[in-house]
Amino acid sequence: MKQNTKSRRKLLGGIVGLMGVSSIGARAAAAVLTPSAAEGPYYPTPAMRTPDTDNDLVKIRGRVEDAGGEVFTLRGKLMRTNGQPLARHRIEIWQCDMDGNYMHPRDRRSVNFDQAFQGFGHDVTDNGGNYVFRTIKPTIYPGRTPHIHVKVFDGSRELLTTQFYIKGHPNNSRDGLFNRMSRAEAAAVSMEFSLGATGTEATINVVV
Repeated sequence: MKQNTKSRRKLLGGIVGLMGVSSIGARAAAAVLTPSAAEGPYYPTPAMRTPDTDNDLVKIRGRVEDAGGEVFTLRGKLMRTNGQPLARHRIEIWQCDMDGNYMHPRDRRSVNFDQAFQGFGHDVTDNGGNYVFRTIKPTIYPGRTPHIHVKVFDGSRELLTTQFYIKGHPNNSRDGLFNRMSRAEAAAVSMEFSLGATGTEATINVVV
């Protein structure tokens, strides 16, 4: 199953790359499979996570202070290529704090990790396939452009590991993982911030 999924991603990604972003209609663009990406070395195991692993990474239960950084709401819909929403699926995100420190002992800078930042969180999609997180805008980690790591699960089965980026960030052009994607794939995982009802927001729909 995992091999078939990877083959579909490669095939569809190649087709989209040949067509070009400008020639893709809105309906076709919505069907682009979200590109997979490396998990990276700092995926926090359950033992590393805080007891509070909800979808609000800015506020840890029991702590007075909020995390440092630019807070925003990340939302979107999980769906199939035909637009079918996927309910009751788990989405995880993890990222470094505002100073580029990961909540992971293998990161030598982890001793300075922002103790008010959750670093890892999860949400479960509703009946419409919707998910939402409250977190901080990703910051530069040495050697990488700002990014947020993402995993999607159907029960215990992992469907996707990917990364979200900041649209138009100057470091994107120098990032090896970002540059492996086609323009359409990069657009599918690039966050564009705007002012919404909850403050600063970004929407990324995930297609698996």
